Amino acid sequence: METWAKGELRLFGRLSSPIEIQRYLNRMAYDPDYGARSPRWIIKERKAHCFEGAIFAAAALRQLGYRPRLVDIRSWNDDDHVIAVFKERGLWGAVAKSNFTLIRFREPVYPPLREPVMSYFDVYFNALGDKTMRSYSLPLDLSRFDGRDWMTTDEDLEYIGDKLNALKHIPVITRGMIRRLNRADGDLVKAGLLGAKPEGLYRPKRH
Repeated sequence: METWAKGELRLFGRLSSPIEIQRYLNRMAYDPDYGARSPRWIIKERKAHCFEGAIFAAAALRQLGYRPRLVDIRSWNDDDHVIAVFKERGLWGAVAKSNFTLIRFREPVYPPLREPVMSYFDVYFNALGDKTMRSYSLPLDLSRFDGRDWMTTDEDLEYIGDKLNALKHIPVITRGMIRRLNRADGDLVKAGLLGAKPEGLYRPKRH
């Protein structure tokens, strides 16, 4: 059974809503290093990348009574994205850590899960402006890993990523649609990259 330290509980007490969790992640440094550390490590080091941020958000949402669930968003010629999803009055929202400003929080206003995922589509682009989202997974409830103390362990959490990757992924676009996609407007790309950490950016191949 996982036990939080007093300081950790005080932090969670301040994260009193999904948007407060998002604001905490926004203030946190983006970590470009490879690895998958637990929420306890993230609290201590005050940095995280997308996957770690989603795991932290799931743990923080759990403290508020939500189920700790992740959804994986797959892309082409870009980094994949992982979001922590939550349900409020039957409507889905999301909390996310990203080096891009536009693919983070989503208000809980979406009835089916597909809707908050698709809300990212037009703003999910690489540094060249290519729209890159291709599919998303069914939700993964992290409570299934409670026996491995995923919230507080020193163990690498790559096994969670492996489980996410193995889940069924639902396509959001056909090949014909891909051929007709427009690049994102230059101003929108600049907005997405605002404050981005260059060493954490995916380097897309030109085509």
